[in-house]
Amino acid sequence: EVQLVESGGGLVQPGDSLRLSCVVSGLTLTTSTFSWARQAPGKGLEWVSTIYSDGSVSNRDSIGGRFTIFRDIGLNTVYLRMNHLRPEDTAVYYCATGTARTIFAGEGHRGQGTQVTVSS
Repeated sequence: EVQLVESGGGLVQPGDSLRLSCVVSGLTLTTSTFSWARQAPGKGLEWVSTIYSDGSVSNRDSIGGRFTIFRDIGLNTVYLRMNHLRPEDTAVYYCATGTARTIFAGEGHRGQGTQVTVSS
């Protein structure tokens, strides 16, 4: 059974950093693709970043390099490092299998999400 369990969200101030974690079970990072997506209040799901099975990454242009997706193969965990957080980054962040196309097609697996709130 595939399970994705996110953690690391919280309430932070603008300019702060957070690291989100996604512990994966039922799949290995070196044979699968994983993504982070987010959903802000009253808005649709938005793709953020993808890490492919070979370790290459793809990021949303509007993030502007503030976020970094990476993984620890030994821990079977995917991370999202978020720097210089802004109020508009406030959202529930989800870890999911596959790419943006997979996520928006409602395919694959998705975790329960972790809330990130950026507010002064």
